Amino acid sequence: MLLAPIVLVIQASVPPASAAPPAVPPAVQWRKAEAPVLSNHRQLTFPDRFVKAGESYFSPDDRRIVFQAIERPADGSAPPDFYAMFVADLERDASGSITGLANVRRISPIGSANTCGWFHPTDPEIVLFGSTVAPPSDKETPGYQRGTGRYRWQFPPEMRVVKVDLRKADGTAATLEPVVGDGKGYAAEGSLSADGRTLLYTQVDPKTQGDLWVMDMPSGERRRIVDAPGYDGGPFFVPGERSIVYRSDRKGDNLLQVFMADLVRDDAGRITGIANERPITQNEHVNWCPYFHPDGRHVAYASSEAGHTNYEVFMRDAQDPAHSVRITDASGADVLPVFSRDGRTMMWTAQRGEGERSSQVWVAAFDLEAAKAKAAAARGTAAPAAAPPAAPKAP
Repeated sequence: MLLAPIVLVIQASVPPASAAPPAVPPAVQWRKAEAPVLSNHRQLTFPDRFVKAGESYFSPDDRRIVFQAIERPADGSAPPDFYAMFVADLERDASGSITGLANVRRISPIGSANTCGWFHPTDPEIVLFGSTVAPPSDKETPGYQRGTGRYRWQFPPEMRVVKVDLRKADGTAATLEPVVGDGKGYAAEGSLSADGRTLLYTQVDPKTQGDLWVMDMPSGERRRIVDAPGYDGGPFFVPGERSIVYRSDRKGDNLLQVFMADLVRDDAGRITGIANERPITQNEHVNWCPYFHPDGRHVAYASSEAGHTNYEVFMRDAQDPAHSVRITDASGADVLPVFSRDGRTMMWTAQRGEGERSSQVWVAAFDLEAAKAKAAAARGTAAPAAAPPAAPKAP
């Protein structure tokens, strides 16, 4: 759904034979560094099954997740070229803490390229995601890349938004129902309004770089609402649905910034455009995959603020976005943060843990009040007054 790359390209830099090997930085004690904002970390996917996995989202009842992954073939053959879409049940202990996954299953056709899966907000049995349905015609598709950087989003023209009923899903094209996209231009990175009526998504036509569109699900009526220069994508409704959040390379400077904009509606409540577009980030970094905490005020996102070789999750107060607070602190990339319905659990894609370093799905208990206090301490001010929160529930 969100702005996630179809392919995460990691380009290794090979030094000359005469060059001394680079110094290995000391390992970050990330559990200690991230406390008390994050605690009780749990890894949900592992490299023994998935070469890489990520961009995961909770079902509306917090009982399942959907995520994209490249599965490791059991026979030792070469892994697939593209992400497949998977769903899994969340396992919990007696206290309700997430302990792992069960009933992991693929819901996308073999050979297809898939991205940005999410659950229907009112029916946890329905999943929507971007899919080419069949293998893409050209592996070297157009895309977005920051210079010669490590991260690239590909735009297969066959990519369209589809939906599947999990009660019927068997991983074949026959169970997928087209929602939007004609197979001639990339359509993905979607999300639905809370009532399921309005689809918000990114479309890349042959003549555009990526614009934001809305579609009225009952009528199929579509409207482009953001058509500024550059690649606009990864849109989500902000809780309350008076505005949206997204990221853009609006300036064409090989950077990405997070934006918010208010929604304009007609008398029937249908979205007709945006107003009061404003940046949440304005810096020299790559900022992407924004996702709001359920409080409707604080937005988490991934950024190169700690360095272009180590993306981390940061958070800003959308009402006072001048300052950021760092949420993750590990030596590998931490990206694509999302929150459970009650806001007490953060799930994200991380390169950390034991053994082979690869992108995998993680969860941790999240303490918003601790994040606000950390931000206030960094600014040298007092945190905003708030009612004493309940102890954070383990994920």
